[in-house]
Parts: sequence; structure tokens; C-alpha cells
Amino acid sequence: MLSTAHHADVVIIGAGIAGLSAAHRLISAGVSVSVLEAGPRIGGRMATDEVDGFRLDHIGPLLTTSYPELYGTPGLEGLALRTFDPGVLVHSAGHRHRTGEVPGPRGSRSARGALRAARALAHAPRAPLGGALTGAMGGAIDQARLGVALARLAATPRSRVLARPERAALDALSGRGLSARTLNGFVRPLLTALLSDPGLTTSSRYADLALRGYASGRLCVPEGGSSALPELLAAALPPGTVRTGVHVTAADITSVRTKEHGELGCRSLLLATNASAAAELLPGLRVPPFRPVTVVHHTAPAAPPTGASLLLDADRSGPVAHTAVMSEVDPSRAPEGRALISSTVLGTRPADLDRTVRAHLAALYGVRTDDWELLAVHHDPEAVPAMEPPHDPQRPVRVLAGLYVCGDHRDTGTVQGALSSARRAAAAILDDLGVRHADRGSGALPEAA
Repeated sequence: MLSTAHHADVVIIGAGIAGLSAAHRLISAGVSVSVLEAGPRIGGRMATDEVDGFRLDHIGPLLTTSYPELYGTPGLEGLALRTFDPGVLVHSAGHRHRTGEVPGPRGSRSARGALRAARALAHAPRAPLGGALTGAMGGAIDQARLGVALARLAATPRSRVLARPERAALDALSGRGLSARTLNGFVRPLLTALLSDPGLTTSSRYADLALRGYASGRLCVPEGGSSALPELLAAALPPGTVRTGVHVTAADITSVRTKEHGELGCRSLLLATNASAAAELLPGLRVPPFRPVTVVHHTAPAAPPTGASLLLDADRSGPVAHTAVMSEVDPSRAPEGRALISSTVLGTRPADLDRTVRAHLAALYGVRTDDWELLAVHHDPEAVPAMEPPHDPQRPVRVLAGLYVCGDHRDTGTVQGALSSARRAAAAILDDLGVRHADRGSGALPEAA
């Protein structure tokens, strides 16, 4: 049990992946840490419920295998990632089309052929963005241009992407040298899924970074559910480091007052909660707007015939932005012989959610859904911090000596951003405490995708 005599060098408020990752880095440097979590369990939004053998994510963000923080964060060495099939399936005008497969490395026959085709057709007229999609996702010409655009973006340094003019992502799409069919049928629905932003008001720089991450790797999810990340991080910490069910009522640089255990002393304080909770303890902290996300989980007697593909709706004909048969992507998420279909609704959820989603899924998958069973619905009005222009991906994590803040709202609104901000916060704390650490002066920090 905690007591008023308890003391740690650093008290971290919040046991999401940012707080747990920062704790691991601090403890590895020899600093004592206590992590306080108000909720009954760790993970924050990276939560997974187990229901009748199904593993159901609350939000279930899409990751890519190109996220360097997933491989460079201490404690995540045992993380297993399950990848989607290459490219994506796009539903439009009653048909599903596979598109967005990235060509092989520069110099391969496929990449050279795509580049030659794109150069030969560079003078072809470009159609403006907008309107409804009809027909297929484009022939060889459109696919060649798309492949070259993705390959070039994958090879572009992050610093160059961040140096581009910044505007809303939707406004910047027409300057990509791609046909309207490709933009409407692939780029726009993919960015909507990656950014959880149906209006694409996100900064064009971070939309490009999201596409760069897609082009550099494969879409993926953690094996066993999103909670695998915080569970791995917590398991790597010394026993007793993390305390759940502890409500912090006030905090400053040298002490934290809790509802359950009185006042706890510390030398430094790190706020690793979401932006709204951090602002309650630190008035004046900027709180960004948020993107609401609703995830709907169904089970079916048989899996729809889409394999382990991410399915996007290019027509925006219903509430579902993207969906997948998650039991095909990650078999550990469903009992044997049952299919798990997880679908994401962005923005305002419809009043008759299950009926509306079922009707949309029937059209997207081309199967009956009236015999599907609704397993769970998870809605988070503050699921993803918005990154509207101008957006600073390196928002300060050091408020003043002894007081720090981290989370995806201090970086990019992604899992990558949360882990990156935790790394920066831990480095700042160790610097102020005068503790030597691996990041100091190395200049070799992972590049955020």
C-alpha cells in the first residue's frame, strides 16, 4: 500500500503506453519511479476486452511495420505484429478492387517499369479531386503512377516531408500528380482510415507522413489486441511500480496528492494522461480538438471472402470508414470456427448504429449480415488528437524543471507519437536530474514515421 511516507524520484500520472514507456526508460537509467493510474487497469485507450473467447479492441488504431518506435522502445522487444494483406481493398460502385500495393525496391524490374510508364504519361491531363467514383480503380497507367508516388514517398527523408508547405490534407491532394480516380478511390479513404479524419483537415505534412509510413511497411495490428503494448511495457517494470485505482487530486513538482493515499513526495512529476486530464492538473495546458471514433465488433458463422485485407469505402455511402475480418488478420482474436469483423465509424455515430452498420457492411462485403451477432460497441469522443495546420510534432515536454508532460497530444496523434513523446520526456527528466542516459548527445534517436 502507498503511504504518505512513500517517495519516488519521479511520479508518473497515467499508465497508458506513454507513461509506461517513460517509466521503463527512467528505471533503466537508475531512477526510482511510481506510476499512478486512476482507472482499474493499465493501457488507457489501448484497451482490449475478452468476451467469450473474442479479443475486442476499444479503439484498435492501425499501425505500420515501419514505425521505428515499435522496435526501439525498451520493453516492446517481444511485441508480435500481425500484418494485413498487401495493399487494401476499396469498395466503390458495388465492386471491390485491390489497390495500393507498393512496388519493390528502387532498381527492381517492377519499380523501373512503373517509373517508365509514369514518365511516359506525365503529360496526361489531371482530373480535379471530387465527385463520385465509377468503374475500376484505374488501369495500368493509374496503378503505375500510384506505385511510383508511393515508392518515392517511402524514400523521402522525414525532414523533407516536414519542410513542405503546410495546409489541410484534402486541399493538398490534387497536387500529387495522380488521377482523380486514384485520389478518390485510394488516397482519400486510406488517409481517412490512417488519420481517423473523415474531413481530412489534418495538416498535409502529417498526412504525407502517414502515407510515407504506409509506403515504407505494411499495415498491422498487435497480436492479441491493442492491450499487448501496455501489457508488455508493464511486465518489464519492477513489481509495484504501477498502481491502479489511484486518483490524483492535485500535483506539483515535489508532491502529488491522491484521494486514496494522501500526499506522495517526488523530485519530478510527469503527466502522461490524455490532454483533457493533463489540463485539469495543469491549468493553461493546450487541449487540442479531438476526433471521435466508434468501433463495432460483430461475429459471423463464416468469414466474409476478403481474407486479411483492410476494406475501405471510397463512396462514403454509409457510416463505416474501414473494416476488416480481424480473425483472418490475427487468429488469436476469435475462437476457432468463428469470424470476428471489426468496423470503425468516424465522426458522429448514427442513432440506429447496429442496423445502419449492418446494412453498410452487407454492401461492403457482399454478404448477408442479418445473422451476425453484435459483440460490442466502443465509442471514444476523444480518441485521437487532431493535427490541424499549423501542427508542431515536437511540442515541448518540459514545462519547467521538475514538471513534464507527454502523450500523443505532444507529438503526432498516433501510437508512434505517444512513444516518441515518452522518449523525449524521459530524456528531459534525466537531463534535469543530471543522470547519464543513452539518448544524451547521441543524435541517433529513431525517426518518427
